[in-house]
Amino acid sequence: MANLNVDSAKQRTYDAIIIGSGMSGGWAAKEFTEKGLNTLMLERGRDVKHNINYPTTNMYPWEFEHRGEVPYDIQQANPVISRCYAFKEDAMHFFVKDTEHPYIQDKPFDWIRGYQVGGKSLMWARQTQRWSEYDFEGPARDGFAVDWPIRYKDIAPWYSYVEKFAGISGNKDGLDNLPDGEFLPAFPLNSVENYFSKFVSSNYPGRNVISARCAHLSVPQPIHIQQGRVQCQKRVLCQRGCPFGGYFSANSTVIPWALKTGKLTLRPYSVVQEVIYDDKKGKATGVRVMDAQTKQVIEYYAKVIFVNAAAINTNLVLLNSKSQRFPNGLGNDSGVLGKYVAFHNYSARISAEYDGDMEWTTDGRNPAGGGYMPRFRNVKKQETGFLRGYAAGFSAHRGMDTDSSGVGKGLKDNLANPTLSNWKVGSHMMAETIPKETNTLTLDTSKKDDWGVPLLKFNIAYDDNDAKMKQDYFEQMTEMFTKAGFKNIQTNDSKQAPGLDIHEMGGARMGNDPKTSMLNKWNQMHACNNVFVTDGACMTSTSTQNPSLTYMALTARAVDYAVSEMKKGNIA
Repeated sequence: MANLNVDSAKQRTYDAIIIGSGMSGGWAAKEFTEKGLNTLMLERGRDVKHNINYPTTNMYPWEFEHRGEVPYDIQQANPVISRCYAFKEDAMHFFVKDTEHPYIQDKPFDWIRGYQVGGKSLMWARQTQRWSEYDFEGPARDGFAVDWPIRYKDIAPWYSYVEKFAGISGNKDGLDNLPDGEFLPAFPLNSVENYFSKFVSSNYPGRNVISARCAHLSVPQPIHIQQGRVQCQKRVLCQRGCPFGGYFSANSTVIPWALKTGKLTLRPYSVVQEVIYDDKKGKATGVRVMDAQTKQVIEYYAKVIFVNAAAINTNLVLLNSKSQRFPNGLGNDSGVLGKYVAFHNYSARISAEYDGDMEWTTDGRNPAGGGYMPRFRNVKKQETGFLRGYAAGFSAHRGMDTDSSGVGKGLKDNLANPTLSNWKVGSHMMAETIPKETNTLTLDTSKKDDWGVPLLKFNIAYDDNDAKMKQDYFEQMTEMFTKAGFKNIQTNDSKQAPGLDIHEMGGARMGNDPKTSMLNKWNQMHACNNVFVTDGACMTSTSTQNPSLTYMALTARAVDYAVSEMKKGNIA
């Protein structure tokens, strides 16, 4: 029996284990397997294979029983996930329902999750911007959080590396606050978006409206053809899963690439309870998993472990990974695990109308969504009563006005002859929030979920800095809209809870000092050097940019370092 146990353990031993199969986990799988490591990827949800498990991807609107809307009873039973913009009839099967994995809200937080192979990379908004030097130096300059242990120059080559493989469309805009990347041709702005872009740059030095950068194949390159992907068809049905591979997802790109090496073992329905730490060996030796279907508990072993369960679940796994050496969570000598959680503030919007350019309308769809205004507040110096700043989206479109008055033939004629409306323009704020010690994730001491893991408690909220930033956004955008000749300007504060931005970050932050951070400049735990975290949990601050591109770059960089250290015998 002893030999059988040894053999069984060998069968469950790998060079590397990755917890999570989403954006960053998928990249870790690609990098490890390309470098020849036998790798186990654990996913708590079901398997979703590219172009096989996209049940709605080619359905017509009339084929949906509820014409795309979520039935009322499902909305009522799931108030949190129903607030997500993408939770519609065509994609709700990719989202976690409220009751499927409960959590405790000491303060309201809308936790949006996708438990399946590929995670939320199937449903993300696909916006991709690099961070700038101003973003990485922000905490040190402005005196919040802790200093980032890296700067732009450290990650710039890795941005280029992942951009070429993933496929990012955009223009070379030459902005120091939003560095250029390795771009495919951009999706162009329409007439009014282009008008506003020129107006802003002419009248507001330091402010720019550019074509939004997105992870879509506008013109596929040979590397994308090798992946089995083709040109984006501009269907804008991306949340269903794209049969063309037109946008980057882990399912269409990095996971199939890793599987082709023969070095990846993918195990769905695997809920990781904890990372196993061996007090005698002084290192993590593996992970303990509960099979979501059978409830069997299984242990897997590896030399190196990457925790990529998405920011909040990564915090949950680490907090629950307790040992004699780490009674408060794996690697938590500093006591900051689960603290300084931050996010983006998307709660402000502004809309208006424009009666210029009436000889033009739009044709087709823009998967990039229109324009993007990089952050212009407090970029090079402190100039407002709040820390940091916000970016903003901008888009314009024309709809059809239908006259429903009249009866009989008159009504029929009116309905059959709609007319183009004025241009509708709109913007939404994408604001940085400041990581605070009071924004915490903790484990409940009495309640557990169906997989034997304590329920997670959220104590996360906006603050006065967020309120001041929102007011400034309203004031600045109203001024720009007014001067640009836009009319019927309406501001809207959604007052939504944190979480709907779906950009949660922090809790296991990077930093130079082990006394105030969890991870070093390589995303490696200070106190347990064979464990790495490269998803949103690692982030020291949030900046204003959509974060997924940065997760990809950090992951590729960290794997390269980890494998190098393994070869040197520093990780064994």
